[in-house]
Amino acid sequence: MEPNRREFIKQCAFQKFCNTVLHNEACDAHKELHRHKAKEITFSDLTLEEARQLHTFDEYFKGETAFERAGKKITPKLLLEAIRTLPEEKRKAVLLYYFEGMNDTEIAELFDTSRSTIQYRRTSSFELLKKYLEENADEWDEW
Repeated sequence: MEPNRREFIKQCAFQKFCNTVLHNEACDAHKELHRHKAKEITFSDLTLEEARQLHTFDEYFKGETAFERAGKKITPKLLLEAIRTLPEEKRKAVLLYYFEGMNDTEIAELFDTSRSTIQYRRTSSFELLKKYLEENADEWDEW
């Protein structure tokens, strides 16, 4: 039984097409790598001005007053110290809720406790924070 010549020609043509596509893709990838390598610069080769453009400074705490309540200035440093005075479980609840954007249910799952416990820890922290800020607001005028 003789193989069908037409099928054989189709298979050869398809194989040649596939080889051409793969060859072209390999060439393109090689050229792309070569282009990237030509553009790469080590940090030690950068000028001082170029190196300064690669970083930024956090200026969040540069302002003197975060806000003012009842004639007392609440600075970011004072607020940080107030949060540090909280008991650990309350501090974690406040930080995760307000600074990490987690909700009470997510925090409760993280600490394997109930949502209402986390809500209590978070809301009861406000009285402690308020008391600390009222007592110490006038002592923290630096920054």
